[in-house]
Amino acid sequence: MKRWIPSTVIATAMALAPSVGLADDGVTAGTFVANNVWMMLCAGLVFIMHLGFAMLETGLARAKNSVNILFKNVFIICAGIITYYLFGFNLMYPGEFNGFLGFAGFGLGAGFDAGAQTAGYADGGYTYWTDFIFQAMFAATAATIVSGAVAERIKLPSFMVFTVFFVGIVYTVAGSWKWGGGFLDGMGFYDFAGSTLVHGVGGWGALVGAIVLGPRLGKYAKNGAVHPIPGSSLPSATIGAFLLWLGWFGFNGGSVLSADPSLTSLVLVTTCLAAAAGGLGAMMMYTFISSKPDLSMALNGILAGLVGITAGADVMTPNTAVLIGLIAGGIVVLSVVGIERIKIDDPVGAISVHLVCGIWGTLAVGIFSTNPEHSFLTQLIGVACYGVFSLVCAAGLFLAIKATMGLRVSEEEEIEGLDLGEHGMHAWDVHVGANQFDNLGGSPASVAGATSPVLAATES
Repeated sequence: MKRWIPSTVIATAMALAPSVGLADDGVTAGTFVANNVWMMLCAGLVFIMHLGFAMLETGLARAKNSVNILFKNVFIICAGIITYYLFGFNLMYPGEFNGFLGFAGFGLGAGFDAGAQTAGYADGGYTYWTDFIFQAMFAATAATIVSGAVAERIKLPSFMVFTVFFVGIVYTVAGSWKWGGGFLDGMGFYDFAGSTLVHGVGGWGALVGAIVLGPRLGKYAKNGAVHPIPGSSLPSATIGAFLLWLGWFGFNGGSVLSADPSLTSLVLVTTCLAAAAGGLGAMMMYTFISSKPDLSMALNGILAGLVGITAGADVMTPNTAVLIGLIAGGIVVLSVVGIERIKIDDPVGAISVHLVCGIWGTLAVGIFSTNPEHSFLTQLIGVACYGVFSLVCAAGLFLAIKATMGLRVSEEEEIEGLDLGEHGMHAWDVHVGANQFDNLGGSPASVAGATSPVLAATES
């Protein structure tokens, strides 16, 4: 997404800048403003994606776990931003480093360096603060992906500990290898907005988490039969998917790192085409499995298309974007079915959408990119490097947490629901009981009879 510009380069650029305030790369004041406004708008769109993830995950899980899922998503974005501020940003963009691991220091002190808030800071002509806030919105996404795959059975404190380390260290170190100018960037590996760096890393964590935790109670029978566990609200899941589609315009569009109209508009077109094609691809593929269309598969097909195009949204033609999306939509259906058959329980299809389709999208750059410098072999090497690193780190974290804090809730708590067991509350107050009338005086029946014939009939 970007390469770090060391403070020494910033200072030099500002010293050479013309007195009218232009950077030596010729960025005008108008362009500087446009770039910053566009990227800050895109940061807001990426932030909205976290609401989309929360709605999607809540809708595809059971109602008794809704508060738990929402709480995890709230914690993820809060912890993700703070850890990224404390050390994640400077792990991901350490400046001059050995290509594998570097650290530029704690906090955001570099933001006060001379030139950090001018067009001389970066090639795209945006400020240090804009850079940070945009990148911070990405950071928590990796843990959000994991959240869906381990939903309905993981202990809340254990997941919170995992999130802090996975977002703060694993994601950021991995990101430095490409976006921070590390060894994979030097090899020519390409991932425009994160099919592998964001979705693949999160997907590997989701796979490990689902395996270590094991399936939900009742998911698989002793004879090997798969028992579907329906979600609580397909309308919520649909709202979540459309919010994610909307947010992806910022996810990919902001990754241009400028308001360049030609490239930004191309990225938005390829992103949208791939999403639409992904939805259709999933619908078509599912007709080979069932005569009845499945809404959740269609929604995951849209997300699969979005994940698939993310690695190369700026180097694809509209035709190849449609093809990538169609293939991703078909792949996600086959993957969801296949993963269920090998008894890996993923309540929302996160592994299939983000890992499997993230791999596809990254490799597709080596097949369809309009840039002849991109090669399939280099893309494959990059996928393998991220896969090994993410697998080892996620397994180490989950197994260490399991050995120390415990990872899975008790059977009783899982049956009752994590909302009551972990939070002592539930998402929707739909039961009319005596406690509803404690502050009104009189019995429930008398109060109901005085206010509502329907309630009175219910109580009788």
